[in-house]
Amino acid sequence: MITTVFGDAILPRGGRVSLGSLIQLLQPLGVNERLVRTAVYRLVKKEWLQSEALGRKTDYMLTPSGRSRFDEASRQIYATDIPGWDRRWRLVLIVAELDARLREQLRRALFWHGFGETATGSFVHPTADLEKVMESLASEGLDRVLTSLVPMVAVNSRTAHCATDSEMVQTAWNLSDLALSYESFLQKYEPIRDALLERGPDDVSEENAFLVRTLLIHDVRRLLLRDPQLPESLLPAAWPGSSARLMCRDLYRKLLPLSERHLNATVRLSNGAVPNASHALFTRFEFGMDLKPVA
Repeated sequence: MITTVFGDAILPRGGRVSLGSLIQLLQPLGVNERLVRTAVYRLVKKEWLQSEALGRKTDYMLTPSGRSRFDEASRQIYATDIPGWDRRWRLVLIVAELDARLREQLRRALFWHGFGETATGSFVHPTADLEKVMESLASEGLDRVLTSLVPMVAVNSRTAHCATDSEMVQTAWNLSDLALSYESFLQKYEPIRDALLERGPDDVSEENAFLVRTLLIHDVRRLLLRDPQLPESLLPAAWPGSSARLMCRDLYRKLLPLSERHLNATVRLSNGAVPNASHALFTRFEFGMDLKPVA
C-alpha cells in the first residue's frame, strides 16, 4: 500500500514526503503508525526508499532505482491503449546452467516484464523491448546472469514443428485466472464509478476520494503485475482486462480533483513545505484540458 501511495500520489509531488504525512494518509485505511514504520524500514532495506533526517523528523524519498521501477510501473498503469504487434516473438534463452535460486530470481524478474515461460524453459513475450529488459535485469542485481542469456527476436513460421501463436499463449500464460481477477475487479469498482456518474462528485469527501483512488490503483497495480500486456490479437474474445482499464480510467478521472485537494491539505515535508503536484499528473489517462491542477 505504501508503494502504491508513493507511486500514485507522492511521485508527482517530487517523490519525497515526511513520515508523519505518510502515517496520516494511511491511517484511515487501517494501517497504523507501527505498520507504516515497519513497512518503510523494509522498503529502505530493499533500496526502494531512502531517508533524510531533519532534526527530529524524517523525510523519505525514492532511490534512483526505486524511481526507475515506479516509472516502469506507471507506463503500464496509466496507459490507455494495448500495444500493437508486429507478429514477432521476443525470446530470452538460457544457454548456461543456473542454480535453482538464481533461475527463480531471473524468472520473477522476467515475469515482472510480462514474460511467460515455455515448456522448453525459455521466456517469451510478443512486444517487450529486449534491450531495456536486459538493462533492467542488470539494475536489479542480475548482471551476473546476462552472459548466460541470449535475447532474440523470432517470427513464428507456423510449420508442423512450431506452435501456433494461440498455442504459444496458452503454454506461457494462465489467462483464465487473470480473467476471473479482472471480472472481480469490475464487480468491485463499477458500482462506485456508476454512482459518481449518476450523483456527481459533490457527495464524496476529499479524503474519501483519495482513499478510493488509492485502493483503485493499488488493486489495478496488483492485476497488472500478473498481466503480460499481450496485444489484442493474442487475447481471448471479450477480454475483461480491456473493460477494466477503461473503467479504471473513468473512475480515476472523477476522483482526481477532489483527492488532490486532500493531498494538498495533508502532504508535507519535514520542514513544513507543501510539495506541489507536477503537471504530468494531469496527463495521466490522457486527461483533457478541462482538468487543471487544483489550488
